[in-house]
Amino acid sequence: MNEDIFQGKWKQLSGKVKAQWGRLTDDDLSVAEGNRKYLVGKVQERYGMAKDEAEEQVRSFERNLH
Repeated sequence: MNEDIFQGKWKQLSGKVKAQWGRLTDDDLSVAEGNRKYLVGKVQERYGMAKDEAEEQVRSFERNLH
C-alpha cells in the first residue's frame, strides 16, 4: 500500500491499527494521521522492538488489509 492510500484511508484504518497494536494511544494515532513512518516508529517504541521488526509488522498489517 503506498503512502497516499495509507493516509487517505487513515480514518478507517486507525481502528484496525488500534486493535492490532493495543499499546498505541489515541494520541499516537491522532499524531500519526496516516504517516506510515511515524506508525512504524511508535510500534517500535511501544513494543521495544527493532526497527526492521516493526517495519515488517506494519508491512504484514498492510498486506492483510487486502
